[in-house]
Amino acid sequence: MTGTGAGVPEGGRPLPSEHPPLRPLWLCRRCGQPWPCGRARIALVAEYRDNRVGLFLYLAGLLHEAIDDLHRLNPSTTRGVTDLFDRFLGWPGRRHPRAGSAVPR
Repeated sequence: MTGTGAGVPEGGRPLPSEHPPLRPLWLCRRCGQPWPCGRARIALVAEYRDNRVGLFLYLAGLLHEAIDDLHRLNPSTTRGVTDLFDRFLGWPGRRHPRAGSAVPR
């Protein structure tokens, strides 16, 4: 998938339709926050509630696409890869201390 936002990325699964990414910027089309925004995270957790490994694999594929897109836009950016890793893969492993569920930010 290139450039348009919602749809089916290279990984084959549809992106959250309520808060899809605006590519190649990887901002939420609806709220303007860095994608995956809080609402997109909630939708992803719900979709993958029985397949945590699948969620990580899916997000890893999207992270790869985001790195490629953002590098094409600004090749001199050096701090973004660590931030992108946290943005795409850092949140699903966090657990709410009381309920034991992932906490979307």
